[in-house]
Amino acid sequence: MSSPERYSALKGVQDILPPDISLWQRAESLAREVFSRYGFQEIRTPIIEPTALFTRSIGETTDIVEKEMYTFPDKAGRSITLRPEGTASVVRAYVQHHLSGLPSPRKFFYAGPMFRYERPQQGRFRQFHQIGVEAFGVASPVLDAEVLSMLKVFLAALGLRELRFEVNSIGCENCRPSYRKALQDFFSGVREDLCPDCQRRYEYNPLRILDCKVERCIELRRGAPHVSDFLCEECKSHFEKVLAALGLLRIPYVINHEMVRGLDYYTRTTFEVTSEHLGAQKAVAAGGRYDRLVEEFGGPPTPGIGFAIGMERLTALLSEKEGVVEVFPDVYIAPLGEKAAAEGLLIAERLRAKGLWTESGYEGSSLRSQLRRADKLACRHVIIVGDDELSSGKVKWKDLKTGSQGEVEIPKVEEFLSSFRTDVG
Repeated sequence: MSSPERYSALKGVQDILPPDISLWQRAESLAREVFSRYGFQEIRTPIIEPTALFTRSIGETTDIVEKEMYTFPDKAGRSITLRPEGTASVVRAYVQHHLSGLPSPRKFFYAGPMFRYERPQQGRFRQFHQIGVEAFGVASPVLDAEVLSMLKVFLAALGLRELRFEVNSIGCENCRPSYRKALQDFFSGVREDLCPDCQRRYEYNPLRILDCKVERCIELRRGAPHVSDFLCEECKSHFEKVLAALGLLRIPYVINHEMVRGLDYYTRTTFEVTSEHLGAQKAVAAGGRYDRLVEEFGGPPTPGIGFAIGMERLTALLSEKEGVVEVFPDVYIAPLGEKAAAEGLLIAERLRAKGLWTESGYEGSSLRSQLRRADKLACRHVIIVGDDELSSGKVKWKDLKTGSQGEVEIPKVEEFLSSFRTDVG
């Protein structure tokens, strides 16, 4: 008989195990708490969507669409894609369910996995996770600043303060054509020296040359014209008001003239939050406005703004700052005998109802082996339940941390242990 095959996770994906998962749970729980204060409600969309949803919104000439999407035909022959980002799905849901008819702004947040076929490296995976927010129906620059303020409040609540807030405006459909022409003029003399991807971008979307990570292209774009020099009056006014609101909210920022973001749907305000502790992939969160996307999906003209947080990078920062907090059981119930096992089961359930993490031995195990298991689990207390204890109406307890021990009446076990409980949350 051949030995069973051993399986491993695919390259570029990872299992998230205890105790690391505690960082993820903390971030997700805090996001729900903070975002709800600003009126954002959770939305859950499918991880599979029609491929056209992403080619239409992200842009057919972007790296994501051309190289990175997980796309396949289903059994009906339809082209299906694992979502590479969250905004398109939320916009699709907004239009499909006619949410524009409700009072504005409509605010949503989501959390879940995304998929891109990229070269795995630190902070970048083929299945990665994001927490994101989207707000629809308000074009005011005050909302831009408010969204950035919410992001800052969330990150500060996690204890992350050594972060850089970078902002820019990439204009709108009225002023961007002149900037696009200026970029083509600037790169025309060095077009052949650009990487193959940027040579194609030169023709279809020269703004994306500014987002290229190839060292040669980074050098060649030094001195490129800034989009701020080509903004129309409306876009310029909008950006000035965003900056004024950021100042009012005391959010320190840096204007990054080269930041364009990698997706075609962005307009006007764009932003990134970066950290120098993450190496080359230093963006923790990024987002911006997309004032025409709802209309392009068949909905009414509706401004929108949002951002996404990379969970892998966020938890890497949390781990570096404070380490992983491992959680251990509060108590171990060690029953000795059949009757004791029944009473131990009842005691365990009462303790769990009080919020105590309770582990239990099972019938047939010796006291010595149960104490050994409790020690390996790093339980602080052991409750020993035997025939003598049952007849006296008391159980024995042992503190594995201090070595102290004693007896406590069975009805008072919960009260006794609750007084010792260490808050590890």
